Amino acid sequence: MAHSGRRIFISAITALLAIPASAAEIQHRTEYRVTLAGLPIARAAFLTEIEDDHSYKIAGSINSAGLADLITTISAKTSVTGVVRDDKLQAQKYSLYYKSGKKARVYEVSYRNGDIISATTTPPPKRPKNWIDVTPRDMRSVLDPISGLVFTGDTKVCSQTLPIFDGETRMDLVLSPKGDEDFSTNGFKGKAVVCGVRFVPRSGYKKGRKDIVYLSKSDRMEIWFAKSDAANVYAPVYVRIPTEYGMVTITAVKYGSNS
Repeated sequence: MAHSGRRIFISAITALLAIPASAAEIQHRTEYRVTLAGLPIARAAFLTEIEDDHSYKIAGSINSAGLADLITTISAKTSVTGVVRDDKLQAQKYSLYYKSGKKARVYEVSYRNGDIISATTTPPPKRPKNWIDVTPRDMRSVLDPISGLVFTGDTKVCSQTLPIFDGETRMDLVLSPKGDEDFSTNGFKGKAVVCGVRFVPRSGYKKGRKDIVYLSKSDRMEIWFAKSDAANVYAPVYVRIPTEYGMVTITAVKYGSNS
């Protein structure tokens, strides 16, 4: 998998993992296991803090493990800060530090009222001739890839389109209802809402790139959302992402537990 392909994968994971705490909890830690065709490839952990003034911060780390470490070491640190407004998490700043082997890159995005006002990549990447640029229109009314998948308890989770920008690529995640499933993990046992997901790339990627074309044509991507009663929100607990190398699954091994 090329450097840019791994970066997309890391962004996909960060977009599907963050779970908020209620203000009363102050701090909330969640942990995930990531597998490829049943084999472990990564671990992830997120810590959420929500203050009395309704500001929030979510910080996460992702590290390759098992099979992936035999190919190259991948690590990432990501964070988003913002405010809870009108029962929604609205980002103000998002960052992602991504390292694959000896190569490292930093993505930083600033938002104002849902619009992107700046986006930088350090060091600046070299773009191929068939690169699809992100337009000013693509940067309006967008979500960050962490708190963009957290919904208040009265939201119809699977009946919406999520406009995501991860610092480089602008994509839509089109959700559709697929019923519910039983889900159990440390800190949660109950029903999870199952959404089918259609991945629609908009801009910020190399035209014709195989992994993006493959994912955009697939109808097997799913996200399962569980409700945290303490915080009155839905957030992901299980994800399936089809790839050319096999099915990637992301499973919460801790949800709603501070211990």
